[in-house]
Amino acid sequence: MHQSPQPSRNEPNPRLRAVLGHEFFAPYQWKRRIALWSGAVLVALAAILFAKASDWAYRLFEKMLTFGSWIPLILTPVMFGLLSWVTAGRLRAARGSGIPQVIATIHVDDVGFRSRMLALPVAASKMVLTLLGLAVGASIGREGPTVHVGAGLMYWLGRRFGFDDPKALSRFILAGGAAGIAAAFNTPLAGVVFAIEELAGTFEHRFSGLLLTAVFVGGVVSMGILGNYAYFGTVPTSLPLGHAWLAVLQCGIVCGLAGGLFARLILLSRRGPLAAIGRLRERSPVLFAIGCGLALALIGVLSHNTVYGTGYAQAREFVQDEPSTPGHGFGILKLLANVVSYWAGIPGGIFSPALAVGAGLGHNIAYFLPNAPETAVVLLGMSAYLSGVTGAPLTSAVIAMELTNNQDMVIPIMAACLLARAAASLFSPTPVYKDFAERLILDYERQRAEADAQAPSSAEDVGPTSTYGEPVAPAPPKPEETER
Repeated sequence: MHQSPQPSRNEPNPRLRAVLGHEFFAPYQWKRRIALWSGAVLVALAAILFAKASDWAYRLFEKMLTFGSWIPLILTPVMFGLLSWVTAGRLRAARGSGIPQVIATIHVDDVGFRSRMLALPVAASKMVLTLLGLAVGASIGREGPTVHVGAGLMYWLGRRFGFDDPKALSRFILAGGAAGIAAAFNTPLAGVVFAIEELAGTFEHRFSGLLLTAVFVGGVVSMGILGNYAYFGTVPTSLPLGHAWLAVLQCGIVCGLAGGLFARLILLSRRGPLAAIGRLRERSPVLFAIGCGLALALIGVLSHNTVYGTGYAQAREFVQDEPSTPGHGFGILKLLANVVSYWAGIPGGIFSPALAVGAGLGHNIAYFLPNAPETAVVLLGMSAYLSGVTGAPLTSAVIAMELTNNQDMVIPIMAACLLARAAASLFSPTPVYKDFAERLILDYERQRAEADAQAPSSAEDVGPTSTYGEPVAPAPPKPEETER
C-alpha cells in the first residue's frame, strides 16, 4: 500500500510557513508601519513644540500691550505687510490655514505639486511665520498649520523610507494630518474623525488600522509629555429635557448662519462687493495686508484687547463660566478680527479662533434662555459655529466633547452641529476647506494644461494665487481650448 512521503525534519513546518507567509509579517508592511509610527512620534513632538512656542509668542505680545494699547496700531500692520511680502515667492504655500493644501495633495498625486505644498522648508516656515503672527496679535490659530506641518513631515519621512507610490504617499499625508490635529488639541478620536470626514472625505477600511495606530502613537507621545488633560478643562454640564432644548435650535441656526457667513467672507465671491475686495488684494497684496493689520488693531482697541491671538483664554472663561468674561460683544468682534486676519494672507489657522467666536455667541444666546444652563449653551454655540465654519459636523461634535471631557452633551451637541451645517449651507454650500482645496486643484490643472499646450515653464512657478495661499478662480477657457 502506497504511503505519502513524510516531511523531512530539516524542512520547515507547513503551518509555520503559512503563518510566516501571512501579509502581517511581510517586510514591506513592517517598513510602512515603522515609517508611520516614527512619523507619528515626530509629528507629536513638532506639535508640542509648536504649541509651547505659540503660547510664548502670544505672551510676548501681551507684555508689549502693558506698555500701551497703541502699540498694535503700529506693530501689527507692519508685521502683516512683512509676512505678506515674505510669502509672495517660494513660500507661497505657507499662507493660510494649511488644511486646504493637505486636502489638495491627497487628491493630486503629482510629485512636483506635492513637493511645493509639503516641502520641509514650507513646513518650517509655516511654524515660524505663524509664531510671528501671534507675536503681533494676529487672530489666528495653530491647529491648521499643525496639520500642514504634520502632513509635510510624514510625506518627507515616507519618501525617505522609499515609498514612491502615489497612493501610499497619500496615506502618509492623511496620517500626518490626522496626527497633527490629534496632537494639537490632545484629541486622538477627533484626529481620526477629522481625517475621514475632512481630509480624505471617505473611509478606507484597509488603511483604517494603520491610521488609528499612527494617531494612537502620536497621542501617547503627547500624553507622556503634557499629561492627560482636556484642552478647556473638564466641563460637567448637561442639557435637561424640556424648554432647555430650545438652545439646540437657537445655537444650531444662529451659530450655523454666522459660521457660514464667515466662510463666505473669507472665500470671497467671484461677483459683488467681495469680488472687489479680492481684486484689490491681488493688485496690492502687501498694502492690503497692512490695511488688514490696522483694521485688526482698531478692533482690538474697541474690544479692550480681547480679540487678539487664538482666543483660547476667552473661550475657556466662557466654557468654565468664570466671573470675568470678555462681555457680550466679544463674539461679533472676534469674528471680524478673524476675517481681517485671514484676508491679510498671512500663515495661520481658524480652528481656535472659531471656537472662541462660537463660545462668545453661545454666551449671547444663553442670555435669552434663562431655563438652560449657561455653560451648556456656550458649549452648544462653540460646537455649532465650528460646524458652520468647517462644514464638518461630526468632527466639530467630537472635538467639542474631547476638549471639555464631557459625554453628557453628546446628543444635543450632535443635533446642534447637524443643524448648523444645514444653516451654514445657505451662505457656503461647499465646506470652506474643500472649496479652497478645489481651487488649488483647478489652478494646478489649468497650469498643467497650459504647460502641455505651450513651452514648459519653470517647475517652481506656482502661478497666480490669492494672498492667503489659495488660487484665484481659474480663467475661462479660450474658444480653441473649448473646441479641443
